[in-house]
Amino acid sequence: MANLTTDHPILLFDGVCNLCNGFVQFVINRDPEGHFRFAALQSATAQDLLKAHNISTKDMDTVVLVENGKAYVRSEVALRMASKFGGLWPVLGIFRILPLFIRDRIYDFIAKNRYRWFGEKDQCMIPTPELKSRFLA
Repeated sequence: MANLTTDHPILLFDGVCNLCNGFVQFVINRDPEGHFRFAALQSATAQDLLKAHNISTKDMDTVVLVENGKAYVRSEVALRMASKFGGLWPVLGIFRILPLFIRDRIYDFIAKNRYRWFGEKDQCMIPTPELKSRFLA
């Protein structure tokens, strides 16, 4: 079983989804201190984390943020992560005024169409040597 403990928030993402990989790159570019860690949903680490948080591994169509012993999904992931970035990104928290079911319905629509709109890769992203320590196997 993979090591499930870390002092850093972990973003679980679809490793073959171009949109998800773009999101990971977006986070990396706004997180120069290396606060976040990453694991592809296809990895053993992600599967163990999903099971530990009672999240179904079937038909996974969301990113998952594991932070302080809790798992967050869908729109809450983006809002929680934006709050950690510098600049004006934390202002996106204003979208919390929208009911969760509306935010998640928009998220689900994008997630359902992500392969059609953004494409997919044949294999998971391979991090550069400089970023390898931030990716959990």
